[in-house]
Amino acid sequence: MPAPLLCTPAPPPRHTAVTFAFAPTTSQSPRLIHSFARQTSVTSSPFRSILGSLFSTTEEVDPGVIEGTDLRVLKYPHPALRAKNEEIPLEALTGPGSDIAKIAKEMFLVMYATGGVGLAAPQVGINKKLMVYNESGDPKKWMQEVIMVNPKIVEYSQATDVENEGCLSFPDMRGDVERSKWIKVEALNLKGKKIKKKFNGWEARIFQHEWDHLDGVVYIDRLSEERRKEVQPRLDELIAEHGEGAAL
Repeated sequence: MPAPLLCTPAPPPRHTAVTFAFAPTTSQSPRLIHSFARQTSVTSSPFRSILGSLFSTTEEVDPGVIEGTDLRVLKYPHPALRAKNEEIPLEALTGPGSDIAKIAKEMFLVMYATGGVGLAAPQVGINKKLMVYNESGDPKKWMQEVIMVNPKIVEYSQATDVENEGCLSFPDMRGDVERSKWIKVEALNLKGKKIKKKFNGWEARIFQHEWDHLDGVVYIDRLSEERRKEVQPRLDELIAEHGEGAAL
């Protein structure tokens, strides 16, 4: 069963010119790093509309103690969200019993406990290039679980769409984010085998959101200037809650 709708369905698809600035990325990234305006399709697919807050299938929850792990989702502006993330060496990828496999398993526990569909390692304080997701957000559908090590995007579609995103590291916030409709990616699995995939739509958006985390980019970096001003009071609250050592 799909997750319940958390917001009123959007109107039928329309096209609007959106000015959007990609956040700075590493030199290896194929992303554009300048402001641009282009025709963007704002879609309202019933499947994608289940999100409400994009990377949680329900409102974000603080589960407290999670059985089976000490990991917790870090909130902005924790410095781990902006820190450099290291590639995982091939020799560490020895299969299901490896340390990386254990971390991935615990990340799934955290992701499900917080009502999410995706989680990147830096969100739990591990600055490694590792992401997990399950596009259904349902732990019973474990066959849909995806683990990607050292992922990278090698090609983007020029066509984009805009969807309302949220993030487990930014509770009680959301905003419209423009992303490519499809992407081609490369990664390693837990056995060190290379994976090559093309993702479309919902799965492409999940991947791009989580991959951003591995590059020190968070979704508020992709909000419009107007929307960023709207959420700034909430950001200020999170900054105050964190105290010293914040990484904005």
